[in-house]
Amino acid sequence: QNLIILDDAPVYNAFHLFGFFSLFNGDALKSVELTKGGFPARYGGRLSSGIDMNMKEGDKQQFHGEGGIGLISSRLTLEGPLVKNKSSFLVSGRRTYIDALIAPFMPQDEKGGYYFYDLNAKVNYDFGPKNKVYMSGYFGRDKFYGRTRYSSTDKSEFGLFWGNGTGTLRWNHLYTSRLFSNTSLIYSKYAFNIYSDERINGETFNIRLYSGIRDFTLKHDFDYSAHPNHFIKMGIIVQQHRFTPSGLTLKSSQPGDANQDSKRIIDALESGMYVADNMKIGSRTKINVGIRLSHFLVKGKSYINPEPRVSANYSLKEDLSWKLSYAIMNQYIHLLSSTSIGLPTDLWVPTTNQVKPQRSEQVATGFAKDFLKSNLTLSVEGYYKKSNDVISYKEGASFLVIDVPGEDDQIEWEDNITQGQGWSYGMEFFLQRKKGKFSGWAGYTLSWTQLQFDELNLGKKYFARYDRRHDISLVGIYKIVEDVTFAATWVYGTGSAITLPKAEYVAPVHDPSEQPNNGQGDLVSDYGEKNSFRMAAYHRLDLSFRFH
Repeated sequence: QNLIILDDAPVYNAFHLFGFFSLFNGDALKSVELTKGGFPARYGGRLSSGIDMNMKEGDKQQFHGEGGIGLISSRLTLEGPLVKNKSSFLVSGRRTYIDALIAPFMPQDEKGGYYFYDLNAKVNYDFGPKNKVYMSGYFGRDKFYGRTRYSSTDKSEFGLFWGNGTGTLRWNHLYTSRLFSNTSLIYSKYAFNIYSDERINGETFNIRLYSGIRDFTLKHDFDYSAHPNHFIKMGIIVQQHRFTPSGLTLKSSQPGDANQDSKRIIDALESGMYVADNMKIGSRTKINVGIRLSHFLVKGKSYINPEPRVSANYSLKEDLSWKLSYAIMNQYIHLLSSTSIGLPTDLWVPTTNQVKPQRSEQVATGFAKDFLKSNLTLSVEGYYKKSNDVISYKEGASFLVIDVPGEDDQIEWEDNITQGQGWSYGMEFFLQRKKGKFSGWAGYTLSWTQLQFDELNLGKKYFARYDRRHDISLVGIYKIVEDVTFAATWVYGTGSAITLPKAEYVAPVHDPSEQPNNGQGDLVSDYGEKNSFRMAAYHRLDLSFRFH
């Protein structure tokens, strides 16, 4: 439910190494903007936060680079002019070598490992004061694999890999000193694959199971300074989605085995238009009022929904302000997630005739206080969000057993999911010191996230996997001398809510064809209520000295 954008392109899986590494190389980023509430009308298609990232444009004056060598990964960034003062480029790459480090310690006939790599690239050209063109792209992949060699000719390999690819061509045009526009052509793709290859006694067997999503997008935005107290944003976006909920490829050299190459494809068209006015009323009040009209077309079925947005900021005093926001959001593409594992086996699926779009209403309010003498800023916020038609697997279903093409008793993926409700609410506290010999921040979040489905957990509410009661971040940066800095970071989070069996018992066998267990019956697990078990809390302390 989170919108993640890199140079206007949506990114569908934002993690390396199962969530331990960010997908994005900080050396290539120019800016990162996080929106948790008070969503502007220009953002749509998701129910929760928006993370808008822009890549660096490259130095137009001189060529230079930077790099880093770490224990498990290294990185390199190069940038410089193509045409001095007019055009520049940036290339940034990163790769881990966990697989290479552990290879010497593994048996000669058994190899395995994990690695990821990513590459960012961007070029731009300045055609004058009124026109600029930017072209950027990102490509990254994670791979986990294992190989076994039985003889000089017989071997097997299995693994899984997933990756993102994006491309953006953007034209920035200045009409007048008060009106300019951005026009973008955008490509985005995410794919996930599981594979197994075997070669035994001259016979080969290959299997691939895969899913993914691919987008082509046209986006046109205007910024208009109508008046010193009115700044208007408006635009339109059209996205062509191609979903592949599942695909299957089977190849076998054995006589009598049928080869198979089939996949499910669903095409959909998503569009939206918006207008928003960021206005000032007097010297103390700022209000952003906007409306977004969203549309989704799939298999001849259309959904059209208005999404009003409003946020306000009122300065009570010079150092104290109050803010309030309200937003309605609709989400037409769904992440069908397994609640029991942390692998990237989540499927992107569309709204259809049977599956309704997700919809949420969120309200947030808070205070911000500046302590000018001590150079501190404190903010306290509360939020409440109600979501409808969120989706989940039915009991016993998973990505491995739904929608396998070619099966006679085909079960559509829509038949394996259920829709329900969600609630998220909590409080956030944030204290920050930006300047001085000692700087840093302290953040604490107290939150609840619950789900309810008529077909799950006997219809009772349960805590979502990502429900996190307590979340703490402490960051301190101390400048010992001018060119030596010490930093410490501590993070803490309540453990995830998961489902585990709490008891086992022997149940009588009623089918005479089944073999009883030890002559008594079958061993059955009792799981109790859904997500009733908590993983241990997670915390981590990082310390660093930096010499400039």
